[in-house]
Amino acid sequence: MPSPVIVGAARTAIGRSFKGTLVNTPPEELLVPVLAEVVRRAGLEPTAINDLIIAESNYGGGDLARYCADILGWHGVPGQAVNRHCAGSLTAIGNASAHVACGMERVVIGGGVQSLSMTPLTNWRIPGPELKFEERWMTPTHVETPDAPMRDMSITVGWNTAQSAGITREDMDAWAARSHQRAVAAQDAGKFLDEIVPIKVTQPDGSVVEFSVDEHPRRGTTAEKLAELKVLHPEIDGFSITAGNSSGTNDAAAAVAVVADDYAAAENLAVLATVKAWGSVGVAARDTGLGGVKVIGYVLERAGLKPSDVALWEINEAFASVPIAAVREYGIDEELVNFSGSGCSLGHPISASGARMVTTLIYELQRRGGGIGVAAMCAGGGQGGGLVIEV
Repeated sequence: MPSPVIVGAARTAIGRSFKGTLVNTPPEELLVPVLAEVVRRAGLEPTAINDLIIAESNYGGGDLARYCADILGWHGVPGQAVNRHCAGSLTAIGNASAHVACGMERVVIGGGVQSLSMTPLTNWRIPGPELKFEERWMTPTHVETPDAPMRDMSITVGWNTAQSAGITREDMDAWAARSHQRAVAAQDAGKFLDEIVPIKVTQPDGSVVEFSVDEHPRRGTTAEKLAELKVLHPEIDGFSITAGNSSGTNDAAAAVAVVADDYAAAENLAVLATVKAWGSVGVAARDTGLGGVKVIGYVLERAGLKPSDVALWEINEAFASVPIAAVREYGIDEELVNFSGSGCSLGHPISASGARMVTTLIYELQRRGGGIGVAAMCAGGGQGGGLVIEV
């Protein structure tokens, strides 16, 4: 059986939803330039692409993958929409790898896109004799319970994870502050230049600007400053989740090209990484944050590896409590985790985050001479997704 290898990877810079540069940019305008750049970097012809698998979340249906293929003139490339909430683009890359590994396809692009700024709101009918409709921000991810609100992840993910793992406000603020400091340091060192595709963006006043720098990291963030923020639920005794130790709401796109290793050799394509394992797990909705912890053991076992074999980790900071719980569970060196920031600093463009993490892992592992990288994250509704690569 062929091994799936990644031959191209790219992402947009990450915007701040609703008030950032990408506020009026629809998802297809984020994804199209990324797809074009991934194919260019890989040295692929669009006619060689067997499928395009793109994660999307909160869009209420449709198929952005095929829509973007049509925009690009890739009329012979089918498109598939994937939704595993936050872990959607990890699943898309895993599915692309599975198609290649079983020999059914030779070239598949997997990734994800999210524009929370442009997400359509849905109307949910309230049960009763009158035709009343409530405007909702998202469709349900799970059956709501008092300890797992459907539309308040600060409780369902952040707080529940902190309680389960004995994580304090001080622990989370320190982690989040370091996340910002690392993201800013990575920007200053030019580390993201290789992975980011600059895009032209039309502003509300009609002007056009080039967008190429992640705009969510805050320069000068410290644990002391974060400690001054109010908790999101002061009515809950001991509640420790704030906007500062949570991820942002963001817009971005990211994708990778996955091909069979023998195809890469035959076509003289430069291999960036080998996909070693991928997978997803389910947990109770109240333990959603722990899904991002549990999946690490799951994918490492599939790859035949131990935590000590891993050179670098990307563990998404949906809330700072999630990577802290993972570090404690597996005895991971914190210095190897989220080395250039993560959700608290770079932001969390839901369906694009997994592919962003994989892209960042690839380029950083290249700089460090290679090794094993693991991307892991929790996902709405009580899930976790993970992927293991080797550079």
